[in-house]
Amino acid sequence: MSTNNENQLSGKDILDKQFKTSMRGYNQEEVDAFLDVIIQDYEYFMQTIEELHQENDQLKTQPEPTRQRVQPSNHQMNYDILKRVSNLEKAVFGKKYTDS
Repeated sequence: MSTNNENQLSGKDILDKQFKTSMRGYNQEEVDAFLDVIIQDYEYFMQTIEELHQENDQLKTQPEPTRQRVQPSNHQMNYDILKRVSNLEKAVFGKKYTDS
């Protein structure tokens, strides 16, 4: 088996492959049925790889999005701080402090 990145077989190569028969060989119909499944999977994988290559190429050509951290509004930040202070007062001084 080759380790290069190119395909050695196509779906047609698999379909057209002929095997020698022998007296104690495999059931030819069973082998053909299995090869049909392999061809379908192979063609599906090849199509998926091609689609992913195209998607990858498109993503490479798109400008990189500007990454801006969403800052909460000052009003929201003030509210959050006041809520934390209130919770801290309750924890430190107990309920008596919040009732007065």
